[in-house]
Amino acid sequence: MTSSLKPTAVVVGVGAEQGLGAALCRKFASEGHHVLVAGRTREKLDRVVAGLTAAGGSGEAVVADATREADVARLFDRALAPGAGFAPVDLVVFNAGNNRQVPFRDLDAATFEDFWRVGCFGGFLVGREAARRLVPLGRGTVIFTGASASLRGRAGFAHFAAAKAGLRMISQGMAREFGPQGLHVAHVLIDGGIDGERLHTLAPERVKALGEDGLLHIDAIAETYWQLHRQHRSAWTQEVDLRPFKESF
Repeated sequence: MTSSLKPTAVVVGVGAEQGLGAALCRKFASEGHHVLVAGRTREKLDRVVAGLTAAGGSGEAVVADATREADVARLFDRALAPGAGFAPVDLVVFNAGNNRQVPFRDLDAATFEDFWRVGCFGGFLVGREAARRLVPLGRGTVIFTGASASLRGRAGFAHFAAAKAGLRMISQGMAREFGPQGLHVAHVLIDGGIDGERLHTLAPERVKALGEDGLLHIDAIAETYWQLHRQHRSAWTQEVDLRPFKESF
């Protein structure tokens, strides 16, 4: 690898332009990475990539379902051989997830499994593939987007908490196994609503009630992810929690 090659980042779980996944892509591109923008919806990915390009950055869309082993392997094949002018991946973020309230007695098996597959199993597949590819190189960063639900289960959110708790354990296991081999594995606990398109669409009353700075700004979250990647290996963070200053905890 030569210094003239642009480093590559992979962001898994990119949706709307005003979402955390897209904000991460913009941040990494602005810092000089070529970004593989991965998600399930081609139209959304293309819009995010167009935004990166318009701002002078570099990126490409990769349609991939994080719960499908073959899709994840194909994504990392691309990340490790991205083509002329781009170095192999050194930064991976797993940001896929979903959330909604379901009373426990109304929770069917298919819904529980779907939340687990997206929020936990997908993280396992991405984390395992990242470890397989990056550990032999002796460097790199893998970051998982977590939630305060991984620490405590709320009424009506047992399915979400179970998935996020599993993801947190994956991050801890990876960190302990691969940190000594040069792979920085971090878990970011998001404690509060994210100021993105999803929440503004689904819960505008909540957004209004929380007021200014009552939600986590997507660009502020993205800045923390970048700082995690930039940490010196003598002082790595394994887990960090982020919340609005108004949020009780």
